[in-house]
Amino acid sequence: MMRHLPRLLVLWSVFARYRLDTLLPPPPSLLAHLAIIAFRLHPAWWFAGAQAQQPERIRLAFEELGPLFIKLGQLISTRRDLLPPAVLDELTKLQENVPPFAVIEAKAIVERELGLSLNEAFARFDDEPLAAASIAQVHTAALRDGREVIVKILRPGVADRIRTDMALLKSLAEIAERRLDLRVIPLTRIVNDYERTLLDETDLALEADNTRQLRANFVNSPLFYVPEIYEANGSREIMIAERIEGVPINDHATFDRLGIDRERLAEKGLTIFFTQVFRDNFFHADMHPGNVYVETANPSDPRFIGLDCAIVGTLPSEDQLTIAQILLSLIQRDFGQLVRVAATAGWIPAGAPLDVISREVRRLVEPVLSKPIDQVQLAPILAGLLDMSRVHGLHIPPQLVLLLKTLIHVEGLGRELYPALDIWSLAKPLLTQWMNDRIGPKALLKRVKEDTPILLAGLPELPQLIFDALSQQRLQGQWQRRQLDALTALQADLRVGRRQDFIAWFGVIGGGLMALASADALPWSAPPALLGWSIAVIVVSALWRVTRA
Repeated sequence: MMRHLPRLLVLWSVFARYRLDTLLPPPPSLLAHLAIIAFRLHPAWWFAGAQAQQPERIRLAFEELGPLFIKLGQLISTRRDLLPPAVLDELTKLQENVPPFAVIEAKAIVERELGLSLNEAFARFDDEPLAAASIAQVHTAALRDGREVIVKILRPGVADRIRTDMALLKSLAEIAERRLDLRVIPLTRIVNDYERTLLDETDLALEADNTRQLRANFVNSPLFYVPEIYEANGSREIMIAERIEGVPINDHATFDRLGIDRERLAEKGLTIFFTQVFRDNFFHADMHPGNVYVETANPSDPRFIGLDCAIVGTLPSEDQLTIAQILLSLIQRDFGQLVRVAATAGWIPAGAPLDVISREVRRLVEPVLSKPIDQVQLAPILAGLLDMSRVHGLHIPPQLVLLLKTLIHVEGLGRELYPALDIWSLAKPLLTQWMNDRIGPKALLKRVKEDTPILLAGLPELPQLIFDALSQQRLQGQWQRRQLDALTALQADLRVGRRQDFIAWFGVIGGGLMALASADALPWSAPPALLGWSIAVIVVSALWRVTRA
């Protein structure tokens, strides 16, 4: 940890200067008490001014600490159940109102990446940023043909700052896995995966590809619109995209003024989430309010607009099916089936008490299933699940962490839009339809129809394939018999060799004992016949074994 000392000192100083410890709940353990005392030992804690009492202190602290903390603030800002409203309002500004870097630097990056001057590339390039976030900032512009675009520009040095903080986080994860009872949670792998995800976000060429894929998945969709991407020389540091017209998902005043149906909008948001996860297996994994807008041209049937597609997720097909089955079991209150599905997927170790786990899941989850979304507290449920994982040795696949993060965002957006939204009633038909499409009779028939031309095309070759298979099996049988014969012969040779070794060593040891006895009993000046016989026995035994090898 000594190599992280400079960064730890910065964290200590910033946390103390803004007195962030006062925002925490009462410490639940001695270790938490000691951490808070450590914060208050810093001189900055005692000399903090009036700013340390203002709601914006957590936003200012996170901005100062860099991209990783800004991302944390964006996640927390969607959870109105965690912190006071005034603090959350400040965290909301982290979604697209982080202080920008200098426009002269932004223009230099654009010209370098395009290999053109701004006048050659654009009819207009606006100096004032439209938005600035933790990873990049956005400027509006117009192409030479008049199309309105946005130019997204990567913050200089942002990748290095992410690597510095993630190195510290990895060290802490290793310590936690080694010293605490957290072996069932692969913290190090989770941190490594998240670092890869964040570094992917610093590659704007990858974001452009993700955006094109997401746009193709929802082409002409009444639910979701994804802007068009324009060529930018494959640059990793800039991205040029269609400029869209819409309002942020948290602009409730505009929704009320235009008469937009919030319930309908919340239902569409959940439908989009399940469509991405199950139909496409390609989901936008950073759906905080700064990245989700709403079209206002048709208030009676508005569409979502997806921005900033740098972080996307996919799931292995087996986990995709497992999650769908678990969610359906949850909706149907069939906790025994839920636990059996998790056990079949390998998430529960062999020999674990499934009936006990089923009862614990029921006790933890059932009370919240019938509540409206504004009364559901996700944090206690997650804490209970982690505790149950620790007790029973449950396995939490790292690839599900990104999905869980996305679900927290989506649930937070739903809570904001329409607190009385019934997630479970809306999710059931979507999941049931997906399951039928995936493993139902129609899906089986569809696969048979798709495979029939291939099977028919292979029928003329079927006799030869059968002959080749039988020949191969016969040859394999002959090879196995030869291997068995060779192994049997080798075993016989080993048995003979062991017997020969026994005889040879018996002669060598016996001759040696005879030689020792003659040397002790008789003078060396006149070697007796016994000594000569002893040497002869040793030599003959050794030569005999060598010639038999």
